[in-house]
Amino acid sequence: MADAGIARKNDIHQGTLTRADLADTVHNRLGLSRAESAGLVERVLYHMCHSLSLGENVKISGFGTFILRDKGQRVGRNPKTGIEVPIAPRRVMTFRASQIMRDRISK
Repeated sequence: MADAGIARKNDIHQGTLTRADLADTVHNRLGLSRAESAGLVERVLYHMCHSLSLGENVKISGFGTFILRDKGQRVGRNPKTGIEVPIAPRRVMTFRASQIMRDRISK
């Protein structure tokens, strides 16, 4: 198995990384079947989504943290008309990259 920190030629992506790309990487690096690799990626994403839907934050060491925040109702303004409109309370998700990820990205 190749070092996870070193990208191989087939692992370099242009544009957007997709579920299929993640499954292909798992297949190529771990030798699981394509179906098993896709299933593994789906299960990881499912558990992340499920935890977030329960109001839990998701932290992946060396990658970052998905944080949920509840925003209260506030008054906004229509930029075209200037009319004030209420903005309903809502839950938002943010992502905060770990320092390791920020260092990798800035290189």
